[in-house]
Amino acid sequence: MIGNGSLLINFDKSYMLKDIYYPHVGGTNHTLGYPSRFGVWTDGKFSWVSSPEWEKSLHYQDETLVTQVIVINHSLEIKLILNDVVDYLENIYLKKIEVINLSKIDREIRLFINHDFHIMETKLGDTAYYDPRTSSIIHYKKTYYFLISSLNSDSSGIDQYATGIQDSEWAEGTWRDAEDGILSGNPIADGDVDSTIAIHLNMPAENKAIAYYWIAAGRKYREVTALNKMVMDNKPEYFINRTAGYWKAWLNKYQTSDVANCEKQKIVEKDKFLPDNLVTLYKSSLLIVRAQMDNDGAIIAANDLYMQGTDNYSYMWPRDGAMVAYALDEVGYEEPTKRFFQFCADIITSDGYFLHKYNPDHSYGSSWLPWVANGKLQIPIQEDETALVIWSFWHHFQKHQNIEFVKLFYEPLVIKSGDFLLRYRNEDTGLPLPSYDLWEERFGIHTFTTSAVCAGLLAASNFAEIFGESNKASQFRSACEKMKSAMDNYLYNKEYGRFLRTVVPKNNGYEHDLTVDSSMYGTFTFGTYDVHDEKVKNTMQSIQENLTVKTNIGGIARYKGDQFNHVTMDIQNVPGNPWIICNLWMAQYTIAKANTISELLEAVPILQWVARCATESGMLPEQVHPYTGQPTSVSPLTWSHGEFILTIQKFVKKLNSLNNKT
Repeated sequence: MIGNGSLLINFDKSYMLKDIYYPHVGGTNHTLGYPSRFGVWTDGKFSWVSSPEWEKSLHYQDETLVTQVIVINHSLEIKLILNDVVDYLENIYLKKIEVINLSKIDREIRLFINHDFHIMETKLGDTAYYDPRTSSIIHYKKTYYFLISSLNSDSSGIDQYATGIQDSEWAEGTWRDAEDGILSGNPIADGDVDSTIAIHLNMPAENKAIAYYWIAAGRKYREVTALNKMVMDNKPEYFINRTAGYWKAWLNKYQTSDVANCEKQKIVEKDKFLPDNLVTLYKSSLLIVRAQMDNDGAIIAANDLYMQGTDNYSYMWPRDGAMVAYALDEVGYEEPTKRFFQFCADIITSDGYFLHKYNPDHSYGSSWLPWVANGKLQIPIQEDETALVIWSFWHHFQKHQNIEFVKLFYEPLVIKSGDFLLRYRNEDTGLPLPSYDLWEERFGIHTFTTSAVCAGLLAASNFAEIFGESNKASQFRSACEKMKSAMDNYLYNKEYGRFLRTVVPKNNGYEHDLTVDSSMYGTFTFGTYDVHDEKVKNTMQSIQENLTVKTNIGGIARYKGDQFNHVTMDIQNVPGNPWIICNLWMAQYTIAKANTISELLEAVPILQWVARCATESGMLPEQVHPYTGQPTSVSPLTWSHGEFILTIQKFVKKLNSLNNKT
């Protein structure tokens, strides 16, 4: 993925462009996941680069969101080195194409680039036309415009073009027109349309040439033509270089050097605390997380157009966002997290809670959490989402000490949500009232949620103390203390010697859910219990014993019997698919309880397991197949990368602490 917070572009593993989000990351996807192809013609032969006959290496340039893609077709005797980038400031996507003629003869090589837009996420009413004023192809619908042009060493503009109807019985699309090396030149089409352009290169034997291609995105014709002129006047290389420089500066502004130093420290002569590949994944995770963040503040869960039923992950879940913001704040990135908390203050309900999930334009997202149960009104929330935003906001203030910023949101965010957490309790037991769990599957009172609410109440109390509201601070703190006592009484099971996943009110008592669930790590991570507490130790040991996947892939599952994307009914060996975040939670527990460097290093194999699950380009999925290790859901999942960042930070902090002791 490449992006700038307003324009986001994704490629699949075959190097087809699949997604164009604009003007919000996670908002409108103007391709709707339909592929835009890239092909090569020479000597009467044609091949799409996405086909298996091309050897592919899909990476980024070091410490940037600039791709470094190398593809080779031995049959055509062609090698391509490709750099894709979305300019860090302007909404322009650029591709640098270095073509290497491996043949011993001079020849012409033609590059064909296809565009399958579904502007505003529908095929109805699109127009694609050749614009002679700018020598470009323009796709538009209503207030969305996409201008496509190119440049090579001989000329500017495009050498061939075609627009046409697609996906019909008599017309597959102009991409088919490209396969004979000649485009029709049809100048305009409307409806369900695509377009293809060609760039011609006269190539000496065993030599190379460079071409450039770009898409300018805007809301008006004059906006995209102005961007096009900007590229022509400054040349594409200028935008590629400045964007690479920006991302390197952004990445290295804060504490990434601490991680790099940790990498270089030696335990013995040949061993490192953090191997090179973990440091590389840490840095790429920071860039990937930033690419998943909209400039208006939403931290989007995932923008891989993986369809779960008829929906996707392109939403802001307040919980996921709070956890990712926590990780970024831990590194030092104040500005993007400030926008996240501003977003949260804008979307919080008048009653002080967050609903299920949100679109990046602040509107309420789709949901499957009902407003009614057994004929009675219920609030369709996951209460941990409300609590963790305050908890994360307190961490934000601790890291940056920006009281001028915090004062803006003390009343509308902290007090409003804190008061809700205070009200949404059982006065007799002190437990939260029932809500949905973090997996969005069951309604009840959950160990994870209760731990999060304790943390949220404590954070609200800390804020109230700062702003001189001692009575309010005392109310929040007392509720937190009572809730923790209630966890001992109702959520810890002495017979099993561990916390329960969930209790459900039934007949003046509680029905116990005995399922072992990895989310019970929340007992220590939010500070509700000390990591060395026997209750925590027993619970984490139970997670390790019951949720380890007993295949060659290994890893930790969410919970025993997890049916989401399951591939086998053998739950004794495969309790569920291994999830990246669940393994990182186990690593965080290992780090937190470590008293020696030797104990700390027990976390490294878990981190290496996570690294093995990353794609070639460094994307961490939500979960992986228990037998193949391949992603079985969205990739990347922003939360996976956020937890990896946080785990590395915790590792470095604990290492420094242990080194200081010695």
